[in-house]
Order: sequence, then C-alpha cells, then structure tokens
Amino acid sequence: MATSDESIAIKVQRGDTEAFGVIVDRYEGKIGRYLKKFLYDRDDITDLLQQVFIKAYVNIQSFNTNQLFSPWLYRIAHNEAINFIKKKKFTPFSFFDPDVLLPHLSHDETPEKEVDRVHIKKMIDTALSSVSDAHREILLLHFYEDLSYKEIALVLKIPISSVGVRLQRAKQQLEKILAEKTLQKYE
Repeated sequence: MATSDESIAIKVQRGDTEAFGVIVDRYEGKIGRYLKKFLYDRDDITDLLQQVFIKAYVNIQSFNTNQLFSPWLYRIAHNEAINFIKKKKFTPFSFFDPDVLLPHLSHDETPEKEVDRVHIKKMIDTALSSVSDAHREILLLHFYEDLSYKEIALVLKIPISSVGVRLQRAKQQLEKILAEKTLQKYE
C-alpha cells in the first residue's frame, strides 16, 4: 500500500529531506499540467513549477498534517501562478492542452473526425478565454485536475457550499458562451 501524502509530509517535517522527492515525483506532472492552464511559455512553466516545490518545501512545517496535502500544494501553485501573472502583467494564453481535452486519433478514426475534434477544441478554448477568471479556475480544478469539492474549497479558500454554486454558475456561463458562438457561426 502506498504511503499517504500526509505521512510523507510528516517525515519531511521531522527532517527526512529525501522524502520530499516522493512528493515531487507524485505531483510534478499534475502541478505542471495545472500551471499550463495559466501560462504558455515552457520556460515560465518550468521556473514556476520549481518555485512551487521550493515554496512547499520551505513552508512544509506550516502544513497541518490533519488536513489533505494535495489542496495545500495546489493552493501554493494557485498563488504562485496568480502572482506570476500579475508580475508579468499579461493575460494567460491558452487554458487547455489538446492532449488533455481530446485523445489522439485511433486507427479507425477518419481525418474528418479529427477536423471536427480540432474545431470543437478551438471552440472550447475560445469560450474558456471568455469565461471569468474565477469561473475558469473552478472548471479547471474540477474537470481537469479532478479535485473534489472539499479539495477545491481548500485551494480557493471558500466554503464547500460555495464550490457547488460557483461550479454551476461556471458551467452556465460556459454553456451560454458556447451557445452564442454556435449561433454566430450559423448566422
């Protein structure tokens, strides 16, 4: 049975610096994917990913081991991304990696299906760029990072009851934007 993140965090808090490598191994891909939703430059993502893990390591003593570890780490990533964007004073570029959103063609799919898939991806990307920042983030955390309502509440520092309401509003906003874009296409 795999050791829990919280147990590993306790080891690190007690001075086992090598144990932090397990945390990095478990979360490097996930946090990197999360940061790609906010930034488009590969070097910026790499730098920010390193900064997230450095900040987590430096602040590991403040982690409450009675809580879940992943929301704590995602909160650090969230804060670092927001601070980086503010510092750079630019708007994030693309929020979805096509490999995450849409699987690769299988041998029995046609080029026409791939064209449809690319078109749908562009529509969703465009719609997401029009969704408010708060709504975009909750959609990302729920659908792409697969966090629970409780974990999202911890990352965003909002009550769990607010997560469901915000997620519903985010879905409605996204649906409205997609519907408007579809109508524009056929006018």
